[in-house]
Amino acid sequence: MLHGIDVSNWQGDVDWERHARDGVAFAFAKASEGGDYTDTWFARNWAGMRENWLVCGAYHFARPKGDPGEQAEHFLGVIRAAGGLRRGDLLALDLEDADGLPPARVARFARRWCRAVEERSGVRPFVYTFVAFAEDGNCAGLAEYPLWISSPGSPKGRPHVPPPWDSWRLHQYAHSPIDKNVFAGSRRELTSLGLDPR
Repeated sequence: MLHGIDVSNWQGDVDWERHARDGVAFAFAKASEGGDYTDTWFARNWAGMRENWLVCGAYHFARPKGDPGEQAEHFLGVIRAAGGLRRGDLLALDLEDADGLPPARVARFARRWCRAVEERSGVRPFVYTFVAFAEDGNCAGLAEYPLWISSPGSPKGRPHVPPPWDSWRLHQYAHSPIDKNVFAGSRRELTSLGLDPR
C-alpha cells in the first residue's frame, strides 16, 4: 500500500522533505472552502509536494448552501494560481458538513460540484467523507466517484464502506499527529486516477 497524508492551514509549515524521506508517497492539501475562501498555506504546500516528488492532491471543503459551479470554479482557480495541474495530479471534494441542509440537498450539491470539476479539469474527483455522514444519505448518487473514506476506527486498509459505494480507493485511518491515508495499489495506479492531458 502507498502511504499518504492530508494537510490544511491547521498544520502550518509542513516539512515535505521529511515526510518524503519517511515514506509518504502522496498527499492532499486543502485549497479552498466555499465560494471564496483560499487556504493560506495551499500554494506553499502544492510547491512542497511537487518539489519532493509526491503524488499531488488538492481538496475543496464543501459548503452545500453555496453554488456548486461557483465553488468548483473557485477551487480550480486556486490551483491555477498555485501553478496549475500536471499529469497524475488528484482532486477531491471534502464532504462532511451538511450546512444544516437535508441529505438530498447535500447530495445534489456534491453531484453538481463533481460534474463541474470533471468537465472543467478532465479529472474525476475523489469524494472524502465519513461513514455516518454517507449512511445518512448525504452521498446519494456519488458511487461513480472514487471513495476516500475517513474510518479511523478500522484497521489500516480495511475500512467500513458505506453506501452508495461498494469499494474504497483511499482510507484515512488516523488523525494524529497528522491525517494519515493509504491507497491499495501502485503509484502508477494512483496517478491514473488523476489528470491525463491526453
